[in-house]
Amino acid sequence: MTDLAATSRETIQKGSQSFAAAAALFDPKTRADAEMLYAWCRHCDDVIDGQELGHDRVTLSPAEVQARLAELYAKTRSALAGEPQTDPAFAAFQAVALRRRIPEAYAIDLIDGFAMDVAGRRYETLEDTLDYCWHVAGVVGVMMAIVMGVSPNSLGVLRRAQDLGLAFQLTNIARDIVEDAQNGRVYLPAQWLERAGIPEDKVADPKYRPALAGLAWRLVEAAEPYYASARWGLAALPFRSAWAVAAARGVYRQIGIEVVKRSAQAWDQRVSTSGRQKALLAAQGGLLALRGAVLDRRRNKPPRGDMWSKI
Repeated sequence: MTDLAATSRETIQKGSQSFAAAAALFDPKTRADAEMLYAWCRHCDDVIDGQELGHDRVTLSPAEVQARLAELYAKTRSALAGEPQTDPAFAAFQAVALRRRIPEAYAIDLIDGFAMDVAGRRYETLEDTLDYCWHVAGVVGVMMAIVMGVSPNSLGVLRRAQDLGLAFQLTNIARDIVEDAQNGRVYLPAQWLERAGIPEDKVADPKYRPALAGLAWRLVEAAEPYYASARWGLAALPFRSAWAVAAARGVYRQIGIEVVKRSAQAWDQRVSTSGRQKALLAAQGGLLALRGAVLDRRRNKPPRGDMWSKI
């Protein structure tokens, strides 16, 4: 294992237990590349949020945040141009992006998502929220699919990968509604908040938790068609990659189920899955991946349906 791969693996193990558990199911080469791509995504997110691996947020001035955003754009384009990199996160990204031929447009779309946070963008409709989900997660799903060997021209498969990223982010938003609001970010559609009687600047107020639980349920329900669509992309992946994706799909979907189950208490502590649940969901993911390899490759996939899509 190279130093870059080792550093990236350490990043993923500290930054996301769910992703780390799923990544362990990849074949060694795919795992290393997926972890290096993740390390870059995690680094970019932390740079904008003033965090370290998603923790210990510090307050940054608007000027400093803008400067950091400009630097992310510049370093990303520099890495994709093949120029020497001194930052390990960008050196890792450069290695995987050039090896797997990740289109620049996808990498820049991710940075554009962080720019939305910097600008304090307001999300009026669910479609607006889904657009944000594309930039910070859907496009990551697409890049991960390319890392797993999917051609950048296989748009049908990439849409399924996009859909899994969208579902993940809708689940994340539901889980982190209160924490995000406390940090000045509201991703819930403003139309939903208005109809629920929740002022946009009071989302974190405990007295609105019962109404907020209803909106979390709507987000989780909105994610379901995307989880269902993503399942049909598994057959296009090598078995171990399909297993890893199916396991991650199961873990994140379970988080959404738990948010709904806890209702108004969903934000008393951060919802996660236990080690035992992850093991069970990984086993179920293996069965789903096997079904994809044995059965789904031999039959026509159902139409994706009239769902929001960026690609």
